[in-house]
Amino acid sequence: MRILLDNFSKSFGSTKVIENMTLEVGNGEMLALLGPSGCGKSTTLFSVCGIHRPSGGRILFGDRDVTDLPSQARNVGVVFQSYALYPHMTVTENIGFPLKVKGMPAAEIRKEVDRIAALVQIGNLMGRRPAELSGGQQQRVALARALIRKPDVLLLDEPLANLDAKLRLEMRSEIRRLQRETGITAILVTHDQVEAMSMCDRIAIMKEGEIVQIATPAEMYNDPKTAFVAGFLGNPPITFLRGVVDKGAFIIPQSEIRVPLPDSVGAADGTKLMLGVRPEHFTPAGDIAVPGKVTFAETQGRENLYDVALAGGPLLRSIQPVRSDIHVGDEVRWAIDSRGVFIFDENGRRL
Repeated sequence: MRILLDNFSKSFGSTKVIENMTLEVGNGEMLALLGPSGCGKSTTLFSVCGIHRPSGGRILFGDRDVTDLPSQARNVGVVFQSYALYPHMTVTENIGFPLKVKGMPAAEIRKEVDRIAALVQIGNLMGRRPAELSGGQQQRVALARALIRKPDVLLLDEPLANLDAKLRLEMRSEIRRLQRETGITAILVTHDQVEAMSMCDRIAIMKEGEIVQIATPAEMYNDPKTAFVAGFLGNPPITFLRGVVDKGAFIIPQSEIRVPLPDSVGAADGTKLMLGVRPEHFTPAGDIAVPGKVTFAETQGRENLYDVALAGGPLLRSIQPVRSDIHVGDEVRWAIDSRGVFIFDENGRRL
């Protein structure tokens, strides 16, 4: 089911949250709305499911205008951060409740409940109540309840926020598997870039009620349009160096850093710029030597993370295979890979 937000706006009283947003989610696609708290991503999701009524524009499911339809008339499945399971009902009763409301015969409900329980792999939990389930099990029940009604659209509002790290990893792959197997169109709201990149076909990064960039995870990571986007994707995060243009190169005063600029930048001497360097592009193997002192070292299993302070105070971050010869306080002379850097103007626009 294709979803189209056509010049969608939403205000609460005199406060404009979203204004004239246009967004299309393709049939069978899983799209992430990614951004910091307060950017409007949950407001967008709640408007798609009918909890909020738009202040302007239209919302289409396929060719059907659902802008003014209540939630129950839109055939959407919603999974909330809190799971929202009925505590007095068993797993079987929770999953089957949407069909019971529709008046479906008990035998058919049981058949559908068994089918969906097998799909989400909780067939051994059917007699339990929510208090007797782990967070991951409750999440599976919530997914089953959302899917059993065979919705046109699946909406996920921070669905993994209450799970521990191991369960988040497990449920990321599980939700993606279910979405692909059912072919359902889905929207995921999250502030976690790892969730967005690992689960979704495309990501729409939002800031202050606007979509800053929309692209596949790989495209967005490798070709961010702004410093905000570059800073939101990547773990460990990108670091930014502030400097100026000098004879066709980016320099930081009082340091040895001199990065040649491509002809396409075309900035005059003295122009203030930002250089974005991801940790994987600052290693001993780069082409632009940078001396500094290691101020932080962290072992992350297969890799080590280092913070390196440069002359004058700027900091660069490096991620490298595990090594035991580098310690906090050591002077190093590693290098930036000039092919991997991003150049932004002082307002954060990619050049």
